[in-house]
Amino acid sequence: MLNAPSSIEENRTTVLGVDQPAGIKFFAHLFSYLFHPLFIPVYVTWFIAFVHPAYFSGFNTQQKTWIIIRVAYTMVFFPFITVLLLKGLGFSKSIFLKTQQERIIPYIACGIFFFWAYLVFRNQPEIPKILTAFTFGVFLSSSAALLANIRMKISMHAIGMGGLVGIFLVIMFQHTMLMTWPLSLALLIAGFVCTSRMIVSDHTQNEIYSGLSLGLASQFVAAVIILS
Repeated sequence: MLNAPSSIEENRTTVLGVDQPAGIKFFAHLFSYLFHPLFIPVYVTWFIAFVHPAYFSGFNTQQKTWIIIRVAYTMVFFPFITVLLLKGLGFSKSIFLKTQQERIIPYIACGIFFFWAYLVFRNQPEIPKILTAFTFGVFLSSSAALLANIRMKISMHAIGMGGLVGIFLVIMFQHTMLMTWPLSLALLIAGFVCTSRMIVSDHTQNEIYSGLSLGLASQFVAAVIILS
């Protein structure tokens, strides 16, 4: 029985089951960094503000940029600083949060920051509801991930990808723009990122697929609550 934890860790090898060439690992790490789950809110906000033709039609470029900055410091900067503080204070061994125990406080902190962002946007009627719904969906996914963390080390990258695909599907269902190429690109990115996590992380298939499903479901639930 004393050897059970080590045997479990030994089984947490790459999902693909083989050692990949250095070039493939390089691109897997690159995709993992570029599409880190903390960056997804910034990417989605940029798309809604600058690519979508209608949601921010009454805003000038400076106003749109300021909203992206607000999202960045609330949903990226503060969570990242929290992780750095936890590492500096000895609550975690790595900023990569490799164990379930190390992820508990970051999940709670992120949930607070994400809910704060949601409340700010909800109380500003000029902000399009789609952005409010998205931030609420991010809060829901972080809260659900905290609960899922009790049972498994659910993939945060996969949650982010599920959220990306989920909000694009929500926009598509609203029929406010042709979403063929954005949704196709989001699905392609999700495939690359999830495959990358299978190559360079110790996540199991269940943890990847569960994260993807959780991210999708959170955006759908948020859309039903906020947009209906």
